[in-house]
Amino acid sequence: MAGSSDFDLFRTSEEQDMLRDAIRSLAEAKIAPFAAEVDEQARFPQEAREALEANDLHAVHVPERYDGAGADALSTVIVIEEVARVCASSSLIPAVNKLGSLPVQLSGSEELKTRYLGALARREGMFSYCLSEPDAGSDAAGMKTRAVRDGDYWVLNGVKRWITNAGVSDFYTVMAVTDPDKRSKGISAFVVEKDDEGLSFGAPEKKLGIKGSPTREVYFDNVRIPADRIIGEEGTGFATAMKTLDHTRVTIAAQAIGIAQGALDYAKGYVQERKQFGKAVAEFQGVQFMLADMAMKLEAARQLTYAAAAKSERISGGGKEEDLTFFGAAAKCYASDVAMEITTDAVQLLGGYGYTRDYPVERMMRDAKITQIYEGTNQVQRIVMARNLPS
Repeated sequence: MAGSSDFDLFRTSEEQDMLRDAIRSLAEAKIAPFAAEVDEQARFPQEAREALEANDLHAVHVPERYDGAGADALSTVIVIEEVARVCASSSLIPAVNKLGSLPVQLSGSEELKTRYLGALARREGMFSYCLSEPDAGSDAAGMKTRAVRDGDYWVLNGVKRWITNAGVSDFYTVMAVTDPDKRSKGISAFVVEKDDEGLSFGAPEKKLGIKGSPTREVYFDNVRIPADRIIGEEGTGFATAMKTLDHTRVTIAAQAIGIAQGALDYAKGYVQERKQFGKAVAEFQGVQFMLADMAMKLEAARQLTYAAAAKSERISGGGKEEDLTFFGAAAKCYASDVAMEITTDAVQLLGGYGYTRDYPVERMMRDAKITQIYEGTNQVQRIVMARNLPS
């Protein structure tokens, strides 16, 4: 049966189960103790970065030939999921390192791959992804940032908005218009470095959630970069950006299911300990039904995400998966909707305590919301799915 065969392709291996155990232990010991403080102070989770980099878990997707761990897409999902289970802000370190560097991996020259994927793997800097602009969010092809050729250089001018980990990352994949008459086919991709003259950052956004991951505007004021920092051929940047999102929407799904798992775990433990009317709250049928629904939807989201990860891996390995666009959008959309529902229910299960910052579920609820918005709102995901229905 096709269904059984497909399931076998994304079932976790013994090595992946061992990876999950290792990253969960690391996350609980080195990341979880700082999660509330990171949120409260809206500060970058430096402890998480150091722990992940020390264990080569900050960018596991980078191939071995560029000094990376060479992890497959499902293993990358597991890393992000387990970090997000304790701290969503910290999970954006491996997730955005993949988002920012994947255009180089997909379309860059061998020289660019060696230079920048190698630098990322060797912990020489983090990567960010610059696509959205003040007037070009869902309509990314409407961007206005320009790149003009000047001899052996490109000169960039413009503004990017909602850039995750901006100011912390050392490398930025930037989409810019090189031919304004061609709309999406006139957009090219470039690597810009943090210390390039003319690059600067706005103040951190004051956000509802993921407060430990800085989100800033990035300004390009006559930023002059060598011509060999273009990613792929001129005019292919938008296509590269969309291919990248096909893969990385799976990582947002992973973040969502990690947040949801953390909320479910905490709520389950709480209702087993909390007593009302002389018995544990977990013994009430209404509560049991809530927990059952939460677990059921979470597992469905996880399986859809793992299936999408398997398709992502087959494409990365040179295979052909025409329905990755659908599955990536479906995983991101469903997992994030489920995460918002599960975290909200977790707050409900804790009652008044769930509404206070003394308990982690309100943070998880706030963190979950962004997964329905970034890398394409869930309304956009439904448009993407409708246009790419699998046959």
